[in-house]
Order: sequence, then structure tokens, then C-alpha cells
Amino acid sequence: MDTTQIRSAITDGFPYPIVFADAEHIIRYINRAAHYHYCIERGLDDLIGKSLLDCHFNPASREKIEAVIRKFKVDAKEIFLAVNDRNQRIYITPVLDDNKNFIGYYERFELNLAL
Repeated sequence: MDTTQIRSAITDGFPYPIVFADAEHIIRYINRAAHYHYCIERGLDDLIGKSLLDCHFNPASREKIEAVIRKFKVDAKEIFLAVNDRNQRIYITPVLDDNKNFIGYYERFELNLAL
């Protein structure tokens, strides 16, 4: 098993959607939960190679994502976006290369547990 297969197996085991897009917002990877959520439940076509911005039909959502990416280029820290209608917290996390250059980001979800 190669490193790519291992990484996919790890993220496919995560019960919530994970979507990775490069610095130009092109979707390069989705885990199994994201495929189910976006392609099966929402009826979107295969997302690989498409712009993540095209998946957000609300212009305010697009601007929010673009603002987060601009912020990542200054301070690369994960950002909480919102709680969705399924009571899941949505985060966007920057991905940096070995030289600390911004190369993309991933959107992840987790259950919003009350304390």
C-alpha cells in the first residue's frame, strides 16, 4: 500500500466530509463522507477538478471563503466558519508545504457537541 492509499484510508474512515482544494480553489480530493454528502445527497457531479467556489451558490459564501484564504496567507491557522443545519461545526484549515508556503486548504466538519 502506498502513502496515497494510506492517507485516503485514514480520511475515508472519518465520519464527516473532508474536501481539499488547492490555492486556486480547485478540488483535488474528497473523502468518502464528502462524496456521499455532495454527490449522492445533493446530486452534484464528480467534484474533483472543479472550483470549490462553484459549489457555493451564495455570493456571500464565496466571499467568505476568499476572505479566509487571504487571511491564511498572512496567518495560517484553522478558522471556524459556522454550524450547519445538521449541527456540525465547519472549519477551513490551511495546508502548507515544507517551506511553509500556502498550497491549499481543506474544509472539515465535526459534530457540534454541547459542553
